[in-house]
Amino acid sequence: MRKQCIVRIDNGVCPIPEFAMRHPFSLQLLEGEQIAITGPNGGGKTMLVDILRGRHNLQIPQPYYDFSPSSKPYFSDNIRYIAFRDSYGSVDQTYFLQQRWESQEMDPEMPTVGQLLDRAYLAEGEDTPERDSLRQQLYNIFQMRPLLDKPIILLSSGELRKYVITRTLFAEARLLIIDNPFIGLDASTRDQLKMLLAAYVARTSTLMVLVLSKTDDIPDFITHVVEVNDRTVAPKVTREEYLDHLQAAILPSLADDKRLSILQLPARTDDYMAEEVVAMRQVTIRYGERTILKDLSWTVRNGERWALRGENGAGKTTLLSLICADNPQSYACDIALFGRQRGSGESIWDIKRHIGYVSPEMHRSYHRDLPAIRIVASGLKDTIGLYAVPTEEEYRQCRWWMEVFGIGELADRSFLKMSTGEQRLVLLARAFVKDPELLILDEPLHGLDDANRQMVKEIIDTFCQRPGKTLIMVTHYEEELPTCIDHTLFLKKNQ
Repeated sequence: MRKQCIVRIDNGVCPIPEFAMRHPFSLQLLEGEQIAITGPNGGGKTMLVDILRGRHNLQIPQPYYDFSPSSKPYFSDNIRYIAFRDSYGSVDQTYFLQQRWESQEMDPEMPTVGQLLDRAYLAEGEDTPERDSLRQQLYNIFQMRPLLDKPIILLSSGELRKYVITRTLFAEARLLIIDNPFIGLDASTRDQLKMLLAAYVARTSTLMVLVLSKTDDIPDFITHVVEVNDRTVAPKVTREEYLDHLQAAILPSLADDKRLSILQLPARTDDYMAEEVVAMRQVTIRYGERTILKDLSWTVRNGERWALRGENGAGKTTLLSLICADNPQSYACDIALFGRQRGSGESIWDIKRHIGYVSPEMHRSYHRDLPAIRIVASGLKDTIGLYAVPTEEEYRQCRWWMEVFGIGELADRSFLKMSTGEQRLVLLARAFVKDPELLILDEPLHGLDDANRQMVKEIIDTFCQRPGKTLIMVTHYEEELPTCIDHTLFLKKNQ
């Protein structure tokens, strides 16, 4: 029996060169298939998705769509897209880096998670027992009930992903495209999400397309894979064929000349070289009735390399916000950095000059469409935008680190027109550009493909071989931790 063709593209060519693949391509998505789109950062995955959902028109013939048996009248009702770019969505337009921690800056009308989910649920259809059963199942699997009365702006990066996926699954779209659904989720939630999505496609008529940077994140329910590389769409193959071919691939290592150049960087003359880089004593953080951290004491010594672990919402990012002084409660806590007591008169900008930092919150705060090199240069001044013109020597430093991270050719490209993975590499170069004493890397490998994840791990390892370099790194993937890690702090929610 011939399968229904839901989407068909025949020799597709986009007339706008900026959004065009290198070659005409054909693709069919059939009933009963579940698709993964894979490929390297900047390879064209997002470009293909934008074509599938009608954002980029093709020359005649246009893509063919058959959404039956759906009775929804509008194209936008039948195709839904979730892109995890570390954003709060429609409530994110005025977000700035510290806003999550500054309750006095929060709009009193900021909706709660429960209010937003109720609105989304009712907007997608009638409140029937069957739909309500799906909603309750989603709430249970994602442990959403403790979050329902929480303002949306206070969600952690992982909690935010749970919320967005839950909200979108209410729609029961005919074609659902999810970009990197598993990044930012702890291991237990990733496994639950894979089972949930498998059950969801089994009980609905939804054809699901997952855009994945990590090839080891391809769930078992995926039937076919489409690889996009160098703006070229490869023929659709079965999941088994793709994985068999993938096993033969060998990830490249960091080039020897780059490794040697990092190791030979001159030592900074203004480093603190304090024995204790971070010292926290009996730190407690509360928001209303919620206790995020309770009586936490933690010491990070010079040259140590820490993994900060814990489930979503356990307080990892809150803890890092205290070190970076983005959280106002940090001044009410017993915290010392580089041997200097917080609140004893030190300038936080003097402290920040010695810290390299990247996080989902930082990624979220970049709204201005600046050239990539200016984003990297802003790390020299510890600003989100760039308000002082760098010197030629500072620009040379920026270009050198961009070359180290393999993005030298992107120096003049607009930041907001890059893929998520390319943006993350730019922000990593920004964190390293001032050769910091303390590296704070919160989910640094978000959105990176396999080769770039390996490269960044080796850059971190090499950088930390130098004397006086201290690392604190957050990740939910054990395999993302560099080999230099020698200490672990595991946080538990509400403890």
